[in-house]
Amino acid sequence: MMLEQFGRMFRSATGQTTRGSVPKGKENKSSKADCCSASFTSEDMEIDNSHTVLQKISMLYMERQMNDICLIVSGVEYPAHRLILCASSEVFQVMLMNPEWSESQESRVVLQETPTCAAIFGDFLQYFYTGRIRINHATVMPVLSLADKYNVKDLVKLCVEYMCMHIAHAASNNQLVSWLQYTLACGHYDVAQACQNFVKWNFEMVAEASDFGNFEPDVFINILKQNDLVVHDETILYNCVVKWLDIQQERVLMNEESAKYMEHLVMNVMAYIRFPMMSPRQLAELLLSPLTKMYKEFFVERMAIGMSFHSGHIEHLSDVLQQNGGHLLFTPRLYTADTWSTLLSVENFSSLPPYHARTLVFSSHSSLAEHTGDHTCEWVVDLYPKGVWFKKFYLIVWQGTVEVPECVLRTVRLSVMCKDPLPPFAADMRVEVGILIRGVQDGVEHVMTVIRRCHCFSQEDKILNFDDLLEFDELNHLTGNNSISPYLVGKHRDVLKVHIVIAPLSKLSISTAVK
Repeated sequence: MMLEQFGRMFRSATGQTTRGSVPKGKENKSSKADCCSASFTSEDMEIDNSHTVLQKISMLYMERQMNDICLIVSGVEYPAHRLILCASSEVFQVMLMNPEWSESQESRVVLQETPTCAAIFGDFLQYFYTGRIRINHATVMPVLSLADKYNVKDLVKLCVEYMCMHIAHAASNNQLVSWLQYTLACGHYDVAQACQNFVKWNFEMVAEASDFGNFEPDVFINILKQNDLVVHDETILYNCVVKWLDIQQERVLMNEESAKYMEHLVMNVMAYIRFPMMSPRQLAELLLSPLTKMYKEFFVERMAIGMSFHSGHIEHLSDVLQQNGGHLLFTPRLYTADTWSTLLSVENFSSLPPYHARTLVFSSHSSLAEHTGDHTCEWVVDLYPKGVWFKKFYLIVWQGTVEVPECVLRTVRLSVMCKDPLPPFAADMRVEVGILIRGVQDGVEHVMTVIRRCHCFSQEDKILNFDDLLEFDELNHLTGNNSISPYLVGKHRDVLKVHIVIAPLSKLSISTAVK
């Protein structure tokens, strides 16, 4: 009784009322109103002490406190906590929480990992507690492999982002092929596409790396199928393929079975070399190749296709054209030989005035086949890397004179003009134009961007414009730590290099380039 009286006195003094003194239905509303007003007072301050909390959690791992499970990898014990493992990994959650898994009842769990993954497993586990991990070109693959295996989605994303930003570094450290093949197999297609583009557009550089021979046959063949493969000419590509085949032969123990395997491999891979894109002289020189002598029947047949194309005996090629991908044999790639291309360099880029153009005139062969003669076509290339300015002018029309106001375009434009005369044997000229833009990533200069377009030049249509060749601001107006555009190369990072490839297309050619 005395306690109840004291309670009433305390509530009265503090402004609180008894349950009976509040009308029914009013108490909750009043409480909610009080809470809301308390939530939005000006004295409130949000405190973020997450860093300290993370430090406390990380100390559980560092000092091995209160661990309730031990992971064993390659004989090394890693004390851990089921709660942290299950919160970080969906695989661990199923493994340790599902009674159907024997590991859910165990306090010691043995995990089978590859040697490279085992070497960094401690760092991988520590990431669960700290959210921090150090990766480089050598460790990102095992880290990604573990993140994939245990479905640690946030770490997968971080590894993929790192790889996309350091493709060139992987290439210079003999990691590119393994990156490509792993990400392709695991469905990380952003990385796989970036790796494949680097291989296609810098094929000769990749062929010099020690991991070039690690290409799986199906991945290698897929590269050889591509039209936008950048190489000096088809003969150089042939030599690179021979190098890859030699490495494969060194890795097999030669016997009757392996000999059949190598014969099958040679024919499968060499089927995608475009022999018609070699000159008759180059085809003749291939007869001296040891590989040609070893598989003479196969190579003579492929060379005969090339010779029929150059001699104009199209009727002999009907069977080839009916085969799947037959037209690709007569379709040029992005060849950087002087016959088809030229390099336009803009020196002292920072000093180039706005709207200024750099102009280059060059000639290229107007036909792929030798029987058409040694005709050339002259081209004029204008590059506007800092925008285009159209001055005000007056247009005379039949109604009178019309003033056309000035116009400024914030675009990186490249213009290709076909000068007279066009080839004498055609009223127009169908070509594939490729623009190869070099850049620097991780200190490695390479072809970073390729733009292709199929176009038919004629007397009425002599000019082809490429607008937005690069992002205008990415080339001209970078600020902060990224003040130097990745597309500027050279010792002082002040040179813009653009390679222009113009390859004629025959009636037998096919092109996947944008028209």
